Amino acid sequence: MYKSIVKEVGALALSFEEDKVCILFGPQAPQELKEVSIIHELEGDSSDEPITVGGTFKVDDEEFTITAVGSAANNNLKELGHISIYFSEPNEEVLPGAVFASPFKLPQFKDGSVIEFKG
Repeated sequence: MYKSIVKEVGALALSFEEDKVCILFGPQAPQELKEVSIIHELEGDSSDEPITVGGTFKVDDEEFTITAVGSAANNNLKELGHISIYFSEPNEEVLPGAVFASPFKLPQFKDGSVIEFKG
């Protein structure tokens, strides 16, 4: 399991609604990326592989099913707090840091939101 708390919603982070993608980044994100990212901070320990196909991604009370996971997604999340989550079907090869989830709508992020990944 992986649990984190949203510390900041970048000014442009929710502007990708039409593309149905959100970018998560840890607190050490460079300033230029903070603008387009949901900045979150790990709470407690995380399991080695919290993101798995068939697992869940949750933001507060909104729950999503993970349908595809890039080869570097778990490591990127652990090291940088960084992944891109697409709320659509992958139409080609899944990028290493990408995660796909269903249903195909963006969750409502706000400061203090709780993010969870469960395998």
